[in-house]
Amino acid sequence: MANIKIDKIIRSKRKTIALVVTKESQLIIRAPFYTPLDYIEKIVSKKSVWIKQKIAEISKQPKAQKKEFVNGEGFLFLGKPYQLQIVENHPLDIELKDRLYIAQNALPNIEKKLTQWYRNQAIEKITERCFWYSKLTGYHPISIKITDAQKRWGSCSAKGTVNFSWHLILAPLEVIDYVIVHELIHLEEPNHSKIFWIKVRSILPDYEKRKNWLKNNERLLKM
Repeated sequence: MANIKIDKIIRSKRKTIALVVTKESQLIIRAPFYTPLDYIEKIVSKKSVWIKQKIAEISKQPKAQKKEFVNGEGFLFLGKPYQLQIVENHPLDIELKDRLYIAQNALPNIEKKLTQWYRNQAIEKITERCFWYSKLTGYHPISIKITDAQKRWGSCSAKGTVNFSWHLILAPLEVIDYVIVHELIHLEEPNHSKIFWIKVRSILPDYEKRKNWLKNNERLLKM
């Protein structure tokens, strides 16, 4: 099988086999119930060149490093890196100015506190942008929710709710806007049809540039 490891096989009522290479370079196979393993392995072997190409592409993408919370360490906000500065007796646990200032006494629980800080920023900024594009385009969601999702930057429910991952707040504003417009249009166009993309382009003529940035840098938007 060309030395390709299958990390997971998910069986369901689906009628076809799908091969998915995840952001973590794992190979996931989605297959119908009762599909023989040797048949799946033959499909993987047949698609080995494509699988290796996908894994190679992902390995070249920039990846977020585990944070150590030391002075000078970089933290993204709206696509811009800010250096961390730990401060004694700072009035706020976290404050963003020319740098990302963190109070020294906040360090013992800083990962949780920083996640909540990012989430609060996302609620404010993404909601504001969503309302603006809703007014501009005429696509009105029933509600806007900020989630902890790490695999889906945005989603749209059949009931008219649009959902956005707080991790988007690490991305440039133009990328956030692309995800917002994408989900707002899904309120009327549920599929990625030709009409869907025509509508996206009518609002964001350079949407492909924004979409490609997210595809090539999505691993940076992790905490």
